[in-house]
Amino acid sequence: MSRSPSETAPVRISVVCSGNICRSPIGEKVLQARFAEAGLADRVRISSAGTGDWHVGDGANHGAVAVLRRHGYPTDHAAQQILPADLADLDLVLVADRGHLRVLRRHAAEVGFDAEKIKLIRSFDDTADSDDVPDPYGRPDAEFEDVLSMLEAAAPGVIEWVRRELLTAGPTASEHR
Repeated sequence: MSRSPSETAPVRISVVCSGNICRSPIGEKVLQARFAEAGLADRVRISSAGTGDWHVGDGANHGAVAVLRRHGYPTDHAAQQILPADLADLDLVLVADRGHLRVLRRHAAEVGFDAEKIKLIRSFDDTADSDDVPDPYGRPDAEFEDVLSMLEAAAPGVIEWVRRELLTAGPTASEHR
């Protein structure tokens, strides 16, 4: 999974949840901002998608938009679904929960994609008390705040892992939770 330093193609990462209107758009905006702050905006492309097609073309949920706006993140978004063939274009897939992990691993098996490139986003936060980012859909604003906090807490670990595993030459380490 490591890239040689001479490779110029950006690392492609997608954050995935169920409908691509709550958790994954928040994760996308957080990671875009954090990679930019780390000086890596030109080396990494962050997108998001959902496992289902219920909201394709819709903007982010009002709760996601509100929490992003309150914290100074952009709110532009159009939901999309991730399909098995889409995996070939990605270097890392970050999923919100174990259900998404199962779905994406099935997709990976269908198309011969390396399932080690699919990871729970909270596994990058050593202080996380759970592997899952709970779905705030239809819940109070406080739950969207919790989701944002979880995703912000995972961001430094994602950046460090991408630097180590995808932006430097050397053997691929698959010891990450």
